[in-house]
Amino acid sequence: MKVYGVVFNDNGKVYYFKGNDLVIHNNVCVIVETEKGLQYGKVVLEVPEEKLNNFKDELKSIIRLTTKEDYLQYMKNLKEAEEALKDAKRISKELGLEMNFLSATFTFDKKQLLYNFTALERIDFRELARKLANIYKTRIELRQIGARDKAALVGGIGTCGKELCCKQFLKNLESVSINMAKNQNLALNPAKINGNCGRLLCCLNYEDDVYIEAQKGLPSIGETITKDGTKGEVVAVDVLRRKVKVAHDNDFIELDYNDESN
Repeated sequence: MKVYGVVFNDNGKVYYFKGNDLVIHNNVCVIVETEKGLQYGKVVLEVPEEKLNNFKDELKSIIRLTTKEDYLQYMKNLKEAEEALKDAKRISKELGLEMNFLSATFTFDKKQLLYNFTALERIDFRELARKLANIYKTRIELRQIGARDKAALVGGIGTCGKELCCKQFLKNLESVSINMAKNQNLALNPAKINGNCGRLLCCLNYEDDVYIEAQKGLPSIGETITKDGTKGEVVAVDVLRRKVKVAHDNDFIELDYNDESN
């Protein structure tokens, strides 16, 4: 069995499908079977044979390679989804619903129309869904997403000056805690440690394990220590350089913790 990774939009989450007897190469567009219906996607990777055992659950299939007609249908769906998005915004406004619509997407076979939106509170959108279903004659799914998912969908430029990680390559948004910022001795200033979504920066996760390991054996700020004949209260800790600064006799002295034998 061959397994391929498929995305449904640029830099989107990778989903896995079995290829059956098809000969498929990367960057080839395919029609796949999903729980929501047929989808138009692009193959981005082939799973190595030694990793096939990781896929214990039954996978859906790649139905076929796409044709010119499939591509034209896909482009038509995209255009109609733009109109569907306008309709949802208009009708929700008429119903007095406080919803911020971000996207609308048809499945390839148009068996479902999916909307993503944000809202400050839970929304009773049953009447909206009924009106949209009457217009488009298909199953309507309205999905309320959070701030981090919105950033991944919309994209933007981060504080580092580069495209947001969640839009570029980060597919699984793992939890981020304030302790990660503390571990890295970052100023707990929301303007510095929050991303475009208003939540803690996802990149705090990247080096957290390194900082936790580097902190081993180092004292904490406020702790009184004696090292190399010097006694004082710790006022600063440089985790990566493994150096601490202590207050001693009305002066500040830097002590080196790189030599584990001290």
